Amino acid sequence: MTAETIIAADIRINARWLIPVQPANTVLDHQAVLIQGDRIAAIVTQEEADRRYRAKEVIDLPHHVLLPGLINTHGHAAMSLFRGMADDLPLMTWLNDHIWPAEGAFISEEFIADGTQLAMAEMLRTGTTTFSDMYFFPEIVAQLAHDAGMRAQVCFPLLDFPTPWGSGPEEYLVKGRAFIEQWQDNAFISPAIGPHAPYTVSDGPLTEAVALSKETGAAIQIHLHETAFEVADAMEKTGKRPMARMAELGLLGPNTQCVHMTQIDEADLGLLQSSGAHVIHCPESNLKLASGLSPVQRMRKAGVNVAIGTDGAASNNDLDLFGELGTAAMLAKAVAEDASALSAHEALAMATIAGARAIGREDELGSLEAGKLADVIAVDLSDPFLQPVYDPASHLVYSRHGRQVSHSWIGGVPQVQNGHLTRIDVPDLMLRVQNWADKIREQQSR
Repeated sequence: MTAETIIAADIRINARWLIPVQPANTVLDHQAVLIQGDRIAAIVTQEEADRRYRAKEVIDLPHHVLLPGLINTHGHAAMSLFRGMADDLPLMTWLNDHIWPAEGAFISEEFIADGTQLAMAEMLRTGTTTFSDMYFFPEIVAQLAHDAGMRAQVCFPLLDFPTPWGSGPEEYLVKGRAFIEQWQDNAFISPAIGPHAPYTVSDGPLTEAVALSKETGAAIQIHLHETAFEVADAMEKTGKRPMARMAELGLLGPNTQCVHMTQIDEADLGLLQSSGAHVIHCPESNLKLASGLSPVQRMRKAGVNVAIGTDGAASNNDLDLFGELGTAAMLAKAVAEDASALSAHEALAMATIAGARAIGREDELGSLEAGKLADVIAVDLSDPFLQPVYDPASHLVYSRHGRQVSHSWIGGVPQVQNGHLTRIDVPDLMLRVQNWADKIREQQSR
């Protein structure tokens, strides 16, 4: 009888449960994830791992569930420094009277660097391994994420008016092209195009954005149909719903990510279906700003890929994607008047494989499968108030314990170990955050 060949691995992670996401609705018991380099080499039972594998490092997590790193597909990372600054206001009042003036006063390269690092620390600590950012100074965000070993889709801003990053659409597009060229084909950074919204970007720049996307393959992310007012105002001014205008300009396609989409009629749904565009659902931001209720079940039944994002911490007010999933699942049920509208497993899929699909990386991210990148998180379910555990997927979504994330690896590199960040100096970061808070308070008191 021939002995089995022993296979070497860098890391072996043993866990009580594993949710691979693909196949769907699956929970596996007593599994081992084997990591070689930056990839998952195998997922096998612990008994098989004992027989066939030898690893340089073995991590035993007897009360934990392993799953793919979460993908936060929409946010404005540096706005973490505006967290709680202008609460309980409708969207346009919030933007016009508070956020845009604050951005004019404070946005700088230093602000973006410190605010983004604060956001990355929060996201990593709560299970996010890939995030999408749409804000100013994208080159700084990209470099920070890359240096920290975190994956990010970074969208350069495009608006009709001047901002701290540029004088207008022409400069944004020139800078944006250079940004795409710098980061294209990078394993960590996916450069993308971020026209803010139909009401802040005119046809000319949008047409140029479409051409740039076709030329480079860069995705387009845009706030779309966020409020009823946005749609009504567009109808009054142009006679067209914003989505119809986007379709006419060629902006909708498989490379397009439509953020919010709370206002959807049959024509809008048909455009989503025919174009293959993705929807990014931001339930907590939409609720807090009273923007509207996105019909998630209706879109998913129509075959639309719906991913999830937190939006910025200024309108959420946290970046804990597990909390977002709980809100999304319960809100979907209420909107559809159907308790089965979005299950715990389906919600987890929105934050993993659906997010990977939206950013064009489903072949590498979004599920625990041999050959995919080793972006893995472990959640500790030993807390007394999480007992008993009948279904770990249910606890992950409905019990909302993002801070129970104990370990995180991105490409096999540890980012969180026993609840502690490994690559961000939190005490030093907190000193810089406090300095910004003091400046903002002083300006507000004038």
